[in-house]
Amino acid sequence: MPIISITSPPYFLIFMILLSSKLFCISLSQDLLCPTVTPKLGLPVSKEDIDLLQFSENLEFLEAEYFLWATHGYGLDIIAPELVMGGPPPIGVHKANLDFFTRNIINEFAMQEVGHLRALKSKVGGLPRPLMDLSARHFAHLFDEAFGYKLQPPFDPYRDSLNFMLSCYALPYAALVGYVGTNPLIQGYETKRLLAGLLGVESGQDAIIRMYLYERAGRVVYPYRHTVAEFTIHISNLRNRLAMCGTKDEGLFVPWQLGAENRTITNILSADFDSLSQWRTPEEILRIMYNTGSEHALGGFFPGGANGNIAKKLLKLECGNLKKAATKKLKKKN
Repeated sequence: MPIISITSPPYFLIFMILLSSKLFCISLSQDLLCPTVTPKLGLPVSKEDIDLLQFSENLEFLEAEYFLWATHGYGLDIIAPELVMGGPPPIGVHKANLDFFTRNIINEFAMQEVGHLRALKSKVGGLPRPLMDLSARHFAHLFDEAFGYKLQPPFDPYRDSLNFMLSCYALPYAALVGYVGTNPLIQGYETKRLLAGLLGVESGQDAIIRMYLYERAGRVVYPYRHTVAEFTIHISNLRNRLAMCGTKDEGLFVPWQLGAENRTITNILSADFDSLSQWRTPEEILRIMYNTGSEHALGGFFPGGANGNIAKKLLKLECGNLKKAATKKLKKKN
């Protein structure tokens, strides 16, 4: 009896037809079991959504570059050069002295941020990478301002794992509260889905950073005389002062009046009276990120200003106000 092989031409063709029909049936059954939820009414991406989500790309760039450089010693220009769109490289950033455990966390965060930028670019269009100051000098100035005096030696986020995680305390939370603030303004169903996905991961990153620091809350940060918990409280207070819109940022410990249901002083997750995530406007975020307390005065993490229509309009608005004020002053003189 002759041996029949499926590799023989006629039998191979029959085998491939059967296999493809089987795969088609599997694909069809998956489509029925896991349909794509698409609303019958509305637009996938509303025109108004584009500016709002493009604004968030500034923060995603900041996180991506900081995390990539800390773990790899290089950033988006090597990992995903197509995303930078001609924007300048960050100032003063370099590889951090991280232990194995912390490096793994930050490396995962870094890759997540690259994915965020790619997703944003595909849905709402990319922005050129803004000029960013991620130097130890800038972080030292920020921490000096938080404590109200010059720390000696100057705070260096690249020194060790704990210092780096304390510096990270400022980053995902800014994106988190920004996304919560943007959420009610988003109209397109695809952009809503995108925002929810971004918010979920940014919230997770913030929770991991806070838990990392909470486990070390009582440790004194060498060579300073302040504990990790004190650092978080001072940084949160600074952000509240800069944003000028009440208490939307809290350290790892709070008075019981601010704790969950007024029954706890621990504050592993920062939230409002009903334990809901706080929210901020683009103006508030820029006041913090510029470290000037003004959405019109450049500086801080973005010495050349943030990119996108929202940030540019705010800058033009201030320029217009200054011009009007100068004209009014000149008229009074004459």
